[in-house]
Amino acid sequence: MRVAALRGPYLLPVALFFGTFAWSFVYVSLPFHIQRMSRADAVTTLQWTGWILGITPLVTVLTAPVWGRYAGRGNPKGWYVLVEVLQAIAFVGMALARTLPELLLARFVLGFMGAASTFAFIIAGRAADPAEVRRQVAAVQSAMTVGQVLGPLAGAIAAAQIGFRPSFILGSLILFGCASLVRWGVPSPVGPAAARAVERRTRWRDVAATALVVLAGSTQVFFLAAILPQILPDLGVAAGKTLEMGGFLLFASGVAAAVGAMATPRLGEVFSERRLVATLLVTSSLFLAALAAVSSVWVYGVVRFLQVLSIAPVFPLVVARIAQNASGEAIGVVNSARIGAAFVGPVVATSLLAWTSPLVLYVGLGLLGVACVPLAAVRERALPRGTA
Repeated sequence: MRVAALRGPYLLPVALFFGTFAWSFVYVSLPFHIQRMSRADAVTTLQWTGWILGITPLVTVLTAPVWGRYAGRGNPKGWYVLVEVLQAIAFVGMALARTLPELLLARFVLGFMGAASTFAFIIAGRAADPAEVRRQVAAVQSAMTVGQVLGPLAGAIAAAQIGFRPSFILGSLILFGCASLVRWGVPSPVGPAAARAVERRTRWRDVAATALVVLAGSTQVFFLAAILPQILPDLGVAAGKTLEMGGFLLFASGVAAAVGAMATPRLGEVFSERRLVATLLVTSSLFLAALAAVSSVWVYGVVRFLQVLSIAPVFPLVVARIAQNASGEAIGVVNSARIGAAFVGPVVATSLLAWTSPLVLYVGLGLLGVACVPLAAVRERALPRGTA
């Protein structure tokens, strides 16, 4: 029993790392794959890019609470394994697509497969000790962040060396491996009776405020990949180097996210959550606005690094406080906000860039973060200190 209990806390983050790695491994090359497949003009291709990248998280936003509802009342481990297998099959469908509508359809179907991270947060929230909940949420988030760090760089190199479609198949094989790891290495969490007990303590105004903050903060992270083919030439990157440089920028963003996530526990001990979250939102927004004035890709990378470093702690800070008291459905809603940002970010970014200017894009995304600052105060008043 003791050995089994020790395996879960370590292997679940490992599975999240490889699962996130597989997604970001494939995601980084998608805009370039779309650009190569397209027979349309530049503006139309840009719009296709936003929708193909964004359709998966859009559908998942609607389905994640449903998956969370069933997993919260049963065994989230079993649902985790099922979803990873279905996602792996959908990755193969992406590799088989030969036209933009077919690729859009494959990404649409992929959205119905849910999000494995929802089940991971449900499992973390079933720990009896609030401190253990915070540790497990932080471990899951850190594992996902490290996967986001390494995935884009490896994916860009793989796509450049072996091609886009073979890299999608490789991502599928990684997801099959994650499913196997959880199926045979992670013990089942506390049963559904305990889950129903915490569900009665869920307050939906807390969930809504948390979801809105997560949506704004995550949108500021996820917007960049979709516009890389358009902004990199203006930053002085040669046409033959855009894929590798795009991977590098996403790699730098991931490093910043990892550093920010690792600093979160210490930041939470030193500062009040209300002031800390508000400060991070404002700081990230200011760095976003500063991107409009940058003309060098290296300076752009530094400013982007600082921007992501500022926004990265927001997600674990606001989610850890509701994880133990929230039902599976509520956790699914909050995770849907994070996933929804992966739709909002690419679609808003590509639309604004197609019809306006980078200045409007960066300032608009910054204002989105500033608009959520009052919610930091609302959340702390709603959750008195000492409530996990």
